Amino acid sequence: MKTPIVLLTGFLGSGKTTVLSRLLQRPELGETAVIVNELGEVAIDHHLLRRVDERTMVLSSGCVCCELRGDLSDELRDLLDRRDAGEIPSFRRVLIETTGVARPAPIVQTLLSDPLLPHHYSLDAIVATVDGEHGLRGPEAFQQAAAADTLVLTKSDLADPRRLDALETELARLNPAARTVRASFGEVDAELLLTGSDRDLRDLPTEPIEHTHGPTALVLTLDGAIDWTSFGIWLTMLLHARGQQILRIKGLLDVGAEGPVLVSCVQHAVYPPVHLDSWPDEDRRSRLVLIGHDIDSRVLETSLRAFGRAAA
Repeated sequence: MKTPIVLLTGFLGSGKTTVLSRLLQRPELGETAVIVNELGEVAIDHHLLRRVDERTMVLSSGCVCCELRGDLSDELRDLLDRRDAGEIPSFRRVLIETTGVARPAPIVQTLLSDPLLPHHYSLDAIVATVDGEHGLRGPEAFQQAAAADTLVLTKSDLADPRRLDALETELARLNPAARTVRASFGEVDAELLLTGSDRDLRDLPTEPIEHTHGPTALVLTLDGAIDWTSFGIWLTMLLHARGQQILRIKGLLDVGAEGPVLVSCVQHAVYPPVHLDSWPDEDRRSRLVLIGHDIDSRVLETSLRAFGRAAA
């Protein structure tokens, strides 16, 4: 029997990692292998139970979580080999989380055209998260929504209901074959997302949408505790000056407490910080991931350090 694959996609900051985190807490996801293809923003969201090797973890739900560091085809073959060898727990399905700027069609083509994978895997569903507050932003977001079997409107607890209604109408025009569900705090029916599709995925368009330059991801890593007040001022000024260029900010900050503070922004929207009880690993340095256009890591790091010195 073939192992079903569910592809989870969604634009930067649309909430797909939150949806994934909620899904991995469900018992029906207990025998799932999860592959995350990240731009530096995913690993800090996972609360790990046991590390198998440098890229594979077993979560508290029993799921096997692997970070994609190379070719997806090689990773899927490796999962089969390691399962058969007893190196990782058995799994009944694979869930792949893409980057926020990934186009689903090339991934689908990879899964269908590989000489080995179609004998062992079947791509059953594509799920796309759509930001209920900001809608579809960027050509990748439109391609993700157009390819999906299920569209998850996230942040429905924060968005204006009229905005959600208008967005559902827009999505229905873009992809009338897809079902649309609303999610608050990432909560959504797991079985609904894992249900297979009758669509022929080979019919997906493969031509890229032309655009100038895609966003880039920058990682700032800082030693020592950060003054929370000075950081807040720096972040406010940064978003005021560069909010249109910066699509996403996410990170863990050392503020001198036992655990870090999780910060998250989508363009100008800054979400309430979350104080975590402990760090996810032994690295206790502050690290920020910034995704956007025409941003310079050296300039940002210099300005952040200057604010820290001023606070000291």
